[in-house]
Amino acid sequence: MDKKKHEFKILVIGDAGCGKTSIIRRYVNNNFFPDYGPTIGAHYLLKVLNWDERTLIHLHLWDISGEERLRKMNKVFYKEAVGCMIIFDVTQPQAFETVIKWKLDLDSKVHLPNGQPIPCVLLANKCDQVGILLYNFYFYKSCMDKYCIDNGFHSWFETSAKENINVDNAAKSLIKKILENYKSNNLYSHEDIKDSNETIDLKIKPSNKGKQQELRKSNCC
Repeated sequence: MDKKKHEFKILVIGDAGCGKTSIIRRYVNNNFFPDYGPTIGAHYLLKVLNWDERTLIHLHLWDISGEERLRKMNKVFYKEAVGCMIIFDVTQPQAFETVIKWKLDLDSKVHLPNGQPIPCVLLANKCDQVGILLYNFYFYKSCMDKYCIDNGFHSWFETSAKENINVDNAAKSLIKKILENYKSNNLYSHEDIKDSNETIDLKIKPSNKGKQQELRKSNCC
């Protein structure tokens, strides 16, 4: 049986130094290096998944620079994305405050053809490095569940690229949501890819210029 092939563009965004490159390389190559230079602009890695006996998925994971001075370029990089991971560093409590800014920026630049935001998961990264008391104070589970519901995240995961904690689970959760949208709502227009170097076959319309969705702030965290 010939498998149906999908090409999905996934954004990986967050502040500089939160571990975006490490998460991608752990997921794609199953390796970890403690020192990466900052990403300039964006680059992507390809992950090929035999999802099931009928489905072949090519994931193009785009590592977007988190540097403030480069964010004006993000609209170009976000184009035609069908899913996103927003990452923050749990060892830096103030980093959590920027999660909403990243989500607002994402939702203002790309969405599904029906006007809904693209699926997004939140990764609380470097969970192997944080002390139990500090962790429980800032990122306890009941708080994060409510926060994600209030602010439009499909799910959230405690992750560690170093220890390979929940990296695969986060990606699987996002892919399942993308496929769910694709199969049940026909939200994407699929094109057969003749050239394996082409990046995207899911056409996502960019948002109207200047349009932003107001995110509700959680009372916790």
